[in-house]
Amino acid sequence: MMPVGTSREAGELFGPRMTLFADVLSVGLATAVASLPLVTAPAALSTACAVLRGAREGRPVTAGRYAALLRRRLRGGDLAAGAVALAGVLLVVADLALVRAGLPGAPLFAAVAAAITAGAAVVGLRACGRPESVEDWRGAVRAAGRDAVRDVGGSGLVLLALAAAVLAAGMLLPLAFLVPGPLALAVVAVDVRMGR
Repeated sequence: MMPVGTSREAGELFGPRMTLFADVLSVGLATAVASLPLVTAPAALSTACAVLRGAREGRPVTAGRYAALLRRRLRGGDLAAGAVALAGVLLVVADLALVRAGLPGAPLFAAVAAAITAGAAVVGLRACGRPESVEDWRGAVRAAGRDAVRDVGGSGLVLLALAAAVLAAGMLLPLAFLVPGPLALAVVAVDVRMGR
């Protein structure tokens, strides 16, 4: 006899665990497409987190639900968050170019820039995973900053998830269109792990 939670429903081919896997990949693909304008990336990832959080609460993971949530999200605050994230990425790229140019003190600067970038990435991703990011980015970022300091283990998990996503996308470029789903799932899992 199969344990509760692993039995298949009528018409279900693979069972609930495989359904979650498929949902995560489809949400990842939708998030990658929605992030193509770049300034929409935080809203798209936050929407993916909201959709996957809803799956935990029994709401279906569908393309229609994702699109409806994302349509409500594309407003001034979300686009401003995207512009800030894009400016941060461009600043990191410029800093890396300066480090490679061989300026005096480059190794120390590279270490400090890496620490700041990692901290900003953790706070940004944790903010995307918070439910309040749907309505209030500032509040989500403040709370994510507090969580990043209080829950160092969770912050490490977010960094590991980000590193795995970057490595997977770098090793096989088509995976870049799927990795936002597992990344969103990891961010939601870390947030849920804190008891919300």
